[in-house]
Amino acid sequence: MPTLVPAAARTMTLLEVFAREKRELSNSDLARLMDLPESSCSDLLHTLHELGYLLRTARSRRFYPTARLLAVAKEISASDPLYAVGAEACELLRDRTGETGLCGRLENGIVKVIALSEGRHPLRYMQHVGDKLALHVSALGKAILSIGTPEEAARQLRLKPLRSLASGTLTDLTALEAQVAKAKEQGWIWIENEGSEGLTAVAVAGQIGGEAVALSVAGLTDRMRAQRTLCIEALQEVQALVFRKHAAVAEAAASAESPAPAPSKRTKARA
Repeated sequence: MPTLVPAAARTMTLLEVFAREKRELSNSDLARLMDLPESSCSDLLHTLHELGYLLRTARSRRFYPTARLLAVAKEISASDPLYAVGAEACELLRDRTGETGLCGRLENGIVKVIALSEGRHPLRYMQHVGDKLALHVSALGKAILSIGTPEEAARQLRLKPLRSLASGTLTDLTALEAQVAKAKEQGWIWIENEGSEGLTAVAVAGQIGGEAVALSVAGLTDRMRAQRTLCIEALQEVQALVFRKHAAVAEAAASAESPAPAPSKRTKARA
């Protein structure tokens, strides 16, 4: 069973403190905010400073992350493992149902397709990775809204115009909010003829690495209706494999990183 590496946990906590505080911080500031002995915090700051991840001001001797951290983050995001996780999930959905599997995330009132596996039928739902979908007609988008707060769902739905795109399109905010609330209650959302005539999609959502992501199966309405139960069950199976597995890993990591009870002042003085 892997064990937590305290130094790695402290490093990530330190970066999160800088992100939250948004200012230069001294060794004593960081030791207090991280509940660490100043000697331990000093060693950590010295290491990151020597590696080029922190700068130190000449007069106040305070620290702040350098652009090197941003450069590394950009390199990592360029090959975001979320895409690999999404692609595998889409393949599982395609293999289970024969229909197109999709994975998407929410970005400022629209839905971005981050992974896709085309269905096996000659007539199938088509999109491309990177395509952007209107939130109010997207099963992916409304599934994501369903795992958040009603207030955030209402805010997101008001960011873009609610245009009618097909016979089933909902453009009334009250009706859309009710649809999201129903999805929250049942754990999945089924939509028909909302973004395009003859198209049906069913979706579920969850979190990976703290980010809300949705998975969907989409295809021709007649075929989707005929295998409604199969599609929902397939999504729930993949949901359990993808989202719950990652949630369990995140919860275990968070539990392992929970700070121990603060030592007494006398103990700190001896540290």
